[in-house]
Amino acid sequence: MSVKDKTVGYFYDEELTNFNYGGGNPMRPHRVRLTHSLVKNYGLNKRLLVHRPQPHNDEELEMFHADDYVTFLKNVTPDNQDEYMTQMRRFNLGPVGEADCPVFDGMFEYCAVYSGGSVGGAALLNEGKADICVNWAGGMHHAKKAEASGFCYVNDIVLAILELLRVHHRVLYVDIDIHHGDGVEEAFYLTDRVMTVSFHKYGDFFPGTGALGDVGAGAGSRYSVNVPLQEGMDDDSYRFVFEPIMQKVMEVYQPGAIVVCGGADSLSGDRLGCFNLSLDGHAHCMDFLAKFGVPMLVLGGGGYTMRNVARCWAYETGRLLGQELPDELPMEALSEYDFYMDTHRLRISVSNMKNANTRDKLEAIRLSVLANLSKLPAAPSAPLAPRPPSNFRVDREVDEDMDVRGGGAAAEDARVVKQGYESEDDEAPRPLRHRDDDMADALPAATGEGTLIKGESLANGGPAAAPAAGLSNPIPAPYPADTAGAAAGAGGVDEQYVMRLSRPLTPGPRASPAPQEAVEEGDARIPRHEPVYGYRPASTDSEPVPPPVPQAMGHAPEAALAARPERLSPKLEPHLAHMAPPVAPQAAPAEHAPVRTDSGTPPRYYDI
Repeated sequence: MSVKDKTVGYFYDEELTNFNYGGGNPMRPHRVRLTHSLVKNYGLNKRLLVHRPQPHNDEELEMFHADDYVTFLKNVTPDNQDEYMTQMRRFNLGPVGEADCPVFDGMFEYCAVYSGGSVGGAALLNEGKADICVNWAGGMHHAKKAEASGFCYVNDIVLAILELLRVHHRVLYVDIDIHHGDGVEEAFYLTDRVMTVSFHKYGDFFPGTGALGDVGAGAGSRYSVNVPLQEGMDDDSYRFVFEPIMQKVMEVYQPGAIVVCGGADSLSGDRLGCFNLSLDGHAHCMDFLAKFGVPMLVLGGGGYTMRNVARCWAYETGRLLGQELPDELPMEALSEYDFYMDTHRLRISVSNMKNANTRDKLEAIRLSVLANLSKLPAAPSAPLAPRPPSNFRVDREVDEDMDVRGGGAAAEDARVVKQGYESEDDEAPRPLRHRDDDMADALPAATGEGTLIKGESLANGGPAAAPAAGLSNPIPAPYPADTAGAAAGAGGVDEQYVMRLSRPLTPGPRASPAPQEAVEEGDARIPRHEPVYGYRPASTDSEPVPPPVPQAMGHAPEAALAARPERLSPKLEPHLAHMAPPVAPQAAPAEHAPVRTDSGTPPRYYDI
């Protein structure tokens, strides 16, 4: 299947981009709004299945995170944070302007929305309704089971991988963010169901983990792959190590799905990064992985020069659609948010910084990684077990409020509206239609405006896979690539109707959203220029951190387990075992407890 034939899902919620970490924090959710502006004005939204993320609830977040940590995130606010000082030190949060992970207005809602986008993309892949799913607001790879870290509160990547494991035997995680994906690696350090591969800056750099010798332990030995690099990595050097390593990984591991953390802080000129990649060099990693034809979930991550982050992610959205974007930025995008006064061009230039990665060093790293991969056994499988149902649906049933006329705002937003009567001032019949699976399959494609328009989406023309012998719930066949115009023959869909996918824009703990007209012309709440960089690192005089525990290559010592019990990932193996798909096993892995600790380095804040 060519890239142009692939169906790409896209998750975006404009409300999420209004959140602010405050205090000059370099993490800016507004970068996702800039990205979407370019995506929309380049016309890419017409070829995307656009969904608004459904926020996660407590129970869904607790699939990975500790319940007391989730409760704390839900209850703490800037107004009552003085009552939670002990918990804030325990969970590595702090006041606005003093910590990497501050307590800001709407923090829990922000985490619930971006997590819902990532898990929603995984669910869409599991259902076979998309070949690639994108959630640029996700990719928070530093968050631990019960600890915030590196601007990350909830690890949406781990939650999305757990969702993918309901269908796929093996999931591959690839991290091209300049920082090591320590939270994801830690969660799956002792299991072979997930392989983590991270290309990152290593040394005196946050988070200080990801050495070449950190290869996993127990049943997960050699299923954690770390490629430590130095500053100044350019396109040629990155490709020199990326292509052979990923080619070997795909050959020996044979994943059923791929999750990519596409942090843009590895680009040249990033505020916190020190690599020297161009847009083409960064996007080449996406292209290389997409060519294998494996379902792929693409997430955001780091990236702190907003104009370059938006350029990179919009450019890669086009590349995933098989479309090369022109270098001249659309005038409509510049009129909305002119953050691109440096060149008013899409592509960025690289600097003349020195590349500290010599070819000999890169060759040694590459050979060491390939040698470890060559020692892997045959691709691991899982025991035969019924496939559990997903706890997450991309389009959930709407609960009607029986005490409010019309069922409440949520029910109003889920109604089917006749074309020509979209204005809230116009009165028109709005018949309720049940959003069950048949209707969701029959409806056509989503556009960037949050509606479904005829003839641009998947239709229910995908035949189910033939059941395997003795199995009542077979793995569904991949969705057909050629579905253009199939919705017209799906039946039961009136051409004069469109469906609103979005939930109502209800005011959160921050200021109420501006009217839609004001948002389209430019939201006055978002500054038109990047504020002065005045971020301060957090104070480290909190709870004492135990000294580093030396560990041999491929082993996690028991002393480390006792030293930091609150930082450990959950025992996921019982959870992973019951999620195995109904496919005959190759060789059942030995029982183990997939838990790991830090690689011995105390957590540090970003060096500003």
